Amino acid sequence: MSRLVVVSNRVAPIDEGKQAAGGLAVAVLAALKKTGGIWFGWSGNVVEGDSQGEPTRTDVGRLTYATLDLGRRDFEEYYNGFANQTLWPLFHYRLGLIEVSRRTREGYKRVNGYFAERLAPLLQPDDMVWVHDYHLIPFGEELRQRGCNQRMGFFLHTPFPAPEILVALPNHRELIRELCNYDLVGFHTQVDLRCFADYIREETDGTVEDRGPEGGMMIQAFGRTLLAKAFPISIDTANLESLAQTAARSRHTERLRESLVGRRLIIGVDRLDYSKGLPQRFQAFEQLLATYPEHCNRVSFLQIAPPSREDVPEYIAIKRELSELSGRINGRFAEFDWVPIRYLNKSFGRRVLAGFYRTANVGLVTPLRDGMNLVAKEYVACQDPDDPGVLVLSTFAGAARELGEALIVNPFDIEAVADALQRALTMSLPERKERHDAIMRTLRRHDIGWWRETYVDALTRAPYG
Repeated sequence: MSRLVVVSNRVAPIDEGKQAAGGLAVAVLAALKKTGGIWFGWSGNVVEGDSQGEPTRTDVGRLTYATLDLGRRDFEEYYNGFANQTLWPLFHYRLGLIEVSRRTREGYKRVNGYFAERLAPLLQPDDMVWVHDYHLIPFGEELRQRGCNQRMGFFLHTPFPAPEILVALPNHRELIRELCNYDLVGFHTQVDLRCFADYIREETDGTVEDRGPEGGMMIQAFGRTLLAKAFPISIDTANLESLAQTAARSRHTERLRESLVGRRLIIGVDRLDYSKGLPQRFQAFEQLLATYPEHCNRVSFLQIAPPSREDVPEYIAIKRELSELSGRINGRFAEFDWVPIRYLNKSFGRRVLAGFYRTANVGLVTPLRDGMNLVAKEYVACQDPDDPGVLVLSTFAGAARELGEALIVNPFDIEAVADALQRALTMSLPERKERHDAIMRTLRRHDIGWWRETYVDALTRAPYG
């Protein structure tokens, strides 16, 4: 079996025996332990001066963690700049937030080249290279320019924009040429795949052969042949089910239940980001209380939103807006013994969150645009099957393509989201169980192991050479 080399923007070495932090880490570790290999990427450290030096290597059994530090300039131009102030808003359909700069684009290319230069000597001829996410689109081409001819796959963890959106990027053709240097390009949904195929048809001289949902699309463009296909990422379903059962009796969960004193709970858990639709979500909860006043002093909304990219202006602005919104809504509706919105800018471990999910009567997941959104799947997996809560899910999350038994909403329609919350809070137990059972069948059949194996199998069969 070929060795697997996983490349991602961040690498977080995980101690053996400890629970991995998220879905990607679970999938990567399982794959690497099966085949042996390398997990390569940025260490998360920013150093003064230029990015330089050899990778720091840590061996754990057959797995090698190899990480590089970034210099301050490269961090600003590659990560804060082109990746997160150009590609992130572009891929999430936020054209008004895009910052275009040749300087940051050059920094993005430079760091991808730096990573490729350091990985190339570590590769063996029959390795398979699996590259993750928008930070590293040029990475495959950079490796090939250094004489690396291994099988290479790429997976995009964000949405892929429609051609009409993508062409707003001045160097869009160059970016897609770089993407076509992989042998397999994976997306979350058929919608993302279709947007990529439409770009190939409309903006290049390439051709697309549609082989159906199972077969993907064979792409010929920029002198290369590659396979593009949808692989909806998922969660470690069985592990989360078990974790939620034990977490239900944890100290944190007991504290949460005691604080509710018989009230019901709506929960949202999102990284603090403008793509998550948090202002609209706060307004929808306000609309619920205004339209259905019977929920006043009977329902609490817990929004957990850990800060991210705190030095980016747009993130500073969203944090301020949410603080002002929660303050205004609480000022309008709060009683001396009840605060409607509990808004927390901090993170919690998976076990604590599993207990919180299990306690919540409603999971409110309403991004304005999201590649998949694993919180939606995690919330359902953590429910008590004998008395499950209800998932209210944005139609613009990739998860909505799989979890049709959730209450699907348009997050821009504040009144409709409020009505969906009312329906969720008043839904009968038989209907809740029916919806939960249907989603769980999907999550058990298509878990993180299925995603990993399906992708790696496709990579072994993709056009090559």
